Amino acid sequence: MAADSLQNLSVPTIPPELATPNVRLHGEVNDDMLAVWLDQTARLSAEAGPIVLELSTTGGDAEIGRRIADDVRLLRQAGRTARFFGKTMIYSAGATIMGGFLKSDRWLSRDAVVMVHGRKLAKCLNFDGALRAERPGVEALLAEIDDGIRIERVEFGKFIEGSDVTLDEIDRQTVGNWYITAGEALKRGLIAGIV
Repeated sequence: MAADSLQNLSVPTIPPELATPNVRLHGEVNDDMLAVWLDQTARLSAEAGPIVLELSTTGGDAEIGRRIADDVRLLRQAGRTARFFGKTMIYSAGATIMGGFLKSDRWLSRDAVVMVHGRKLAKCLNFDGALRAERPGVEALLAEIDDGIRIERVEFGKFIEGSDVTLDEIDRQTVGNWYITAGEALKRGLIAGIV
């Protein structure tokens, strides 16, 4: 989407606190990022006002992303406003974190790109025994796949809530990597606005 066409889209007033986020996470979504998140949000627990997360990430551990997104949900349920400001790249587990925020509280920098993909599995199965002995391993793998797909659908639902993106579309788009520019995210209703 061209920059001049972005000006034609009606967006809410940019919250001034986006200029000074009070939680900044950059890099891989992993245990280290979770520790920084927990430390920075704990220091804000006694303060009034919104929590504003600035995030730039190439992705990482999906379960850590879900953990941070769940913290955001809990903060909102406790009456705290939580705003998301994605900068440059919000890939993979970063999109999961973004999904923890309400659409009305999601913002992206003009150059930001969000990348969403389906959950991945890398596993080798070796069969070298009686068929009856191999069945439990296959059933366990199928259960893991089914659970992963269930989790994926829940997280995709949070990410697209309030937008014109359907679950069927996100399923099709995320067999590979789906790259969404800030302009496209605004046009599709995934975010409140662009900074």
